[in-house]
Amino acid sequence: MGPMGDMTEPRWLTDEEHHVWRAYLHATTLLEDHLDRQLQRDAGMPHVYYGLLVQLSQAPRRRMRMTQLAKDAKITRSRLSHAVARLEKNGWVRRENCPSDKRGQFARLTDEGMEVLRRNAPGHVAAVRQALFDRLSAEQVKQLGEIMRVMAEGLEPTDPDADLPWLR
Repeated sequence: MGPMGDMTEPRWLTDEEHHVWRAYLHATTLLEDHLDRQLQRDAGMPHVYYGLLVQLSQAPRRRMRMTQLAKDAKITRSRLSHAVARLEKNGWVRRENCPSDKRGQFARLTDEGMEVLRRNAPGHVAAVRQALFDRLSAEQVKQLGEIMRVMAEGLEPTDPDADLPWLR
């Protein structure tokens, strides 16, 4: 028996699949690093913090429950709490108690946080465009979007007992 308790042979990647997988890992690592460096340089924050500000800016009344924000960002509640504490220190986010749930909290994007987004969005969009979209044809952009949607649909958690980061 194998380590997973079954006797089936693994479906190893073909040479082509292996090369695609390695290229995917390499490209996504480089892209995340590129965007993180751009935001650290221009906005003084990591990419994940920028993503949190964007989520809040698009939420009704620019606020979200902390648990929902962690779920949408796919990060642990502990990591979110640390991030929000840093964003609060900068004056970009404010925590608010939830009136209907004494243990719950909201994160609200402040006017100053909204201004930080307004100032830094053009540079961030330029970095995304330069790193990704300017390198692809219109057909490749369409294909990439379709591929990413299929991947996301297949990976979306369906098991309510799954060990998901935002539940930790």
